[in-house]
Amino acid sequence: MKKAVGFLVLTLMLISCKQTIASKDIAKINGYWEIEKVELPDGEDKDYKVNPTIDYFELKGNKGFRQKVMPQFDGTYLTNNLKETIEITQESGDFYINYTTQYGKWKEEIIEIKDSVLVLKNKENLEYHYKKSVPFSVK
Repeated sequence: MKKAVGFLVLTLMLISCKQTIASKDIAKINGYWEIEKVELPDGEDKDYKVNPTIDYFELKGNKGFRQKVMPQFDGTYLTNNLKETIEITQESGDFYINYTTQYGKWKEEIIEIKDSVLVLKNKENLEYHYKKSVPFSVK
């Protein structure tokens, strides 16, 4: 009985820690995002110390695209011009990014969005933790 009550309390605490995302927060997705880590379903983390590519999101309203770009030493970005069409939807109070390419469709839940933090979760329960990317230059 004690274990069941303890589990219930722990579950309620975890649920209550989830950020409430408002429609106005969605615009924060716009810009360059660098992956910091992926949290695996078993709780392990895969850290990304150096990223050859970063994700660029551009939204107008609830539609736009995501594109992989490669930062250059002069502060610019190279791209291959391949874009994933995205649409933000809301289901049962949760927000999702729906991706579409000529190869397939998938979606990720927006777990957290702040000015410099983005956390997305896919159907395999992988959590992608991003930080806002800041251009750098060696000029």
